Amino acid sequence: MARDDGKAKGDVGEGAAKKRATINDIARLAQVSKKTVSRVINRSPFVKEETRVKIEAIIEELGFAPDPQARGLAFRRSFLVGMIYDQPNPQYVVDMQQGVLEALRGSGYELVVHPCSRTSPQFLSDIRAFVERQKLYGVVLPPSASEDERLIELLDELDCHYVRIASVSLDEPASMLVTHDDAGAAEAARHLAELGHTRIAHISGPALFRSAHIRREGFVRGLKEHGLDLEARYSLEAGYTFESGADAGAKLLDMQPRPTAVFTGNDEMALGVFKAARERGLRIPEDLSVVGYDDSPMASRVWPNLTTVRLPIRDMGRMAAEKLLLQSSEDSRAAARAASDVRPALVVRESSGRPPA
Repeated sequence: MARDDGKAKGDVGEGAAKKRATINDIARLAQVSKKTVSRVINRSPFVKEETRVKIEAIIEELGFAPDPQARGLAFRRSFLVGMIYDQPNPQYVVDMQQGVLEALRGSGYELVVHPCSRTSPQFLSDIRAFVERQKLYGVVLPPSASEDERLIELLDELDCHYVRIASVSLDEPASMLVTHDDAGAAEAARHLAELGHTRIAHISGPALFRSAHIRREGFVRGLKEHGLDLEARYSLEAGYTFESGADAGAKLLDMQPRPTAVFTGNDEMALGVFKAARERGLRIPEDLSVVGYDDSPMASRVWPNLTTVRLPIRDMGRMAAEKLLLQSSEDSRAAARAASDVRPALVVRESSGRPPA
């Protein structure tokens, strides 16, 4: 709708008071909130069609074009991306952080990392304070923080973008990166069964982590494909740490009969089993086969090199951050179209072999 009243397109006001139109002007003229205007600008589907048409007509009439820097100020958002993690494995955190930084390079956004504890009574209040204090654009959520629905509800309340990384799909494709941990664990089970092992143990991660359950389920499924069961006494829970893996490994290796192979929920625990085996004079893989999960840098640095399931953690951080940045794209479907899946793969090295005669 054209208007010939002497005002330049995009100007609001009279005489010397003329100025460029702002989001406040559009909200006032449309008699809606600034948040509703921002949703229309960002192509959000959560706006009534009648309201959308009205706001778009005013934007067109005023020739309003939002500036990215100005939008950050107007919506009280900084150019900061958070990474919120509850993860006992420091190498995992470092790899994830490197991937996020790779995606943010050249984007104008910076990374702020925030460790947390989901079991703390202050968990949600601490996250609220962190997001509000930093005025975050959005957050990347590795497991197990990604699995906490209370946290997701809080981020929705704060209107903070997020991308979750988890072993199974928990959200819409635009906000989700799925790692299919069960498929990798099933591969590990098939590998050990095909080598001829029948007394096979599993050390899972902590019960708080969904990945621990999903990896165990995949491992059990892979064993069943070869007519094998995971005996209850050979199934232990640990803490995704080297120390907890060593403790669990000691318990398994002191059993009679002891297992001939151990699959652990991550590489840190697998290296703990290495320690327990050597303390008992056992050779790897001649006396005991060990398979880990993640393919951390240490997997190819220990001797014998660790057979493990490769999960590209650095790539996962990069992909999640790229998807997060796309959530502010003018094309609201861009984040949903971005890659949402990571497929694990078994990497066979020297730590697995045929069972002892």
